[in-house]
Amino acid sequence: MGAGHSHPLYLVGNSPVHRLPAEVKIVAAFLGVVCVVVTPREAFAVFGGYLVLLAGVWAVARIPIGWIAVRSLIEAPFVVLAVLLPFTGPAPFVEFVGLTLSEPGLLGAWNILVKGTLGVLTSLTLAATTPLRDLLLGLQRLRAPALVVTIATLMLRYVDVIAGEARRMRLARISRGHDPRFLWQVGATARGVGALFIRSYERGERVHLAMLSRGWAGEMPRLSDTVTTRRNWLVGLSPVVVAAALAVTGLVTA
Repeated sequence: MGAGHSHPLYLVGNSPVHRLPAEVKIVAAFLGVVCVVVTPREAFAVFGGYLVLLAGVWAVARIPIGWIAVRSLIEAPFVVLAVLLPFTGPAPFVEFVGLTLSEPGLLGAWNILVKGTLGVLTSLTLAATTPLRDLLLGLQRLRAPALVVTIATLMLRYVDVIAGEARRMRLARISRGHDPRFLWQVGATARGVGALFIRSYERGERVHLAMLSRGWAGEMPRLSDTVTTRRNWLVGLSPVVVAAALAVTGLVTA
């Protein structure tokens, strides 16, 4: 399958986490995020426990902390909202270094920041240890809707093709004197985006006709019949058991 190439977030390795079936890791990541979401925002120590748990998984998977830290900056735009909440929230207020801050706003900002960060870190861990092809196979084995798997597969297969087409169009514009740094040439860039959309649509029509001529029935064939063992599930979901215990602790103590 064309979508089998490695994505930029995948770290090649042979750790126990890498060797786990993709469907086990998908379920573990989902349940782990659910545990984080249901944890009360006042349970500060519990969120530290989640981070320690993730750090343990990184150590087993041999994922460098710096690699995770750099790529977690993707959530930076959402931090802006969290920063504004202490200044715009309701009473009661607290004084901090000369600033009047809303106490509910501070808690809301903390809630967004800590849960969003843990969700991003969990997603990065899944991406770093699972190739795209395996993720799609895992979704198939989990009986995800066939249409969703098909759309994801084709999108991943042809995103590189579309990106290559965009690069060729950009080089063609530059060779004809286009300079994207000049504001008055934004019109040419916009027209290029429109042309890229039309080309992508036409390419999609041709690919669809070719697939139909080869017997396409509207659903991706099952690419693997590998059986996930009970041991795989026990090992893969063991961090979820710890996360569930942390969540219960947070609910009780809060």
